[in-house]
Amino acid sequence: MDIFFDGLWDAVKDTLLVIPILYLAYLLVSYFSHNNNEKYAKVLHYTNKAGPVIGALLGCIPQCGFSSVMSQLYSKRVITLGTLIAVFLATSDEAIPIMISSPAFIPDLLLLLAIKVVYGIIIGYIIDGVVSLVTRKKRNKLDRNKNETDEDLHTKELIDSELAHIDNCGCGHNNSQAHKCNHSNEEHHGHEHRHSHCCATNIFLDALYHTAMIVVYVFIATLIINLINGYCGGLGPLESMFTDNVYVQILLASLIGLIPNCAASVFIVELYMSGVLMFPALVAGLSAGAGVGLIVLYTTNYKSTGFNVFITFLLYALAILAGIIINFIPIW
Repeated sequence: MDIFFDGLWDAVKDTLLVIPILYLAYLLVSYFSHNNNEKYAKVLHYTNKAGPVIGALLGCIPQCGFSSVMSQLYSKRVITLGTLIAVFLATSDEAIPIMISSPAFIPDLLLLLAIKVVYGIIIGYIIDGVVSLVTRKKRNKLDRNKNETDEDLHTKELIDSELAHIDNCGCGHNNSQAHKCNHSNEEHHGHEHRHSHCCATNIFLDALYHTAMIVVYVFIATLIINLINGYCGGLGPLESMFTDNVYVQILLASLIGLIPNCAASVFIVELYMSGVLMFPALVAGLSAGAGVGLIVLYTTNYKSTGFNVFITFLLYALAILAGIIINFIPIW
């Protein structure tokens, strides 16, 4: 019983130490993120092809709010698939505040963010390039078909919309249609993803709410690790599950990262800070972690469930690839 209370007390102390830093971090995030979808949409419209760059930079901001917003914008075809994936790959959810709370891990955090942002940007542009190439080939193939059916004409319309979405403003309209990228508040009203808690309109209470939520996750994760450490004389069970094979760690961490909950990122970071996970596995796990962005994607883009599944598997594969690449680069 002494082991339990020792682990409990250590978890309480460790958790109390991170509360001030967590609150300040979330207060800053709340200040910048209390905007509606239209503002993000306008920024992405006016910046045209810089979508993956802006998406990756927004994605690295703590919380999964931006990944949620971007999922909704993608379901409306306001942003490209490449931009969405860039956001998902760059999202670190709650990892940033937790690592900031331990100064010794700040260099690791800065390296992690740099890797995720650069990787997200590169992959985002590659995906948009592939999508553009494939859709153009399909369009040319349909153009050569003299006996066009109604289905062919409909497919052409979809392809033209997708090409215009990539090449121009992102709204599915090209310049020849003289379409201006203005989305009114009426168009998006009622479709925004907002936190439904009572503190959402006050940044101080909102920061307090998110801090309290994450403190619970941090406490639970820390307590579990402390109890395993106390009862087993170390972190043997976790180490045996992940093994000392970096590739097994990458696969498992990426799978855990797909869990659409900030507890997943907390767990991955706690394992890394406890010495169980290697840095490539940390990169892979947090690259797969889009927070609740995937849930929002499945709920708002429900007419394309099959493609949502493809996006999920693509994210998992890209996260694994990120871990493998980092394992071969001597920067960690």
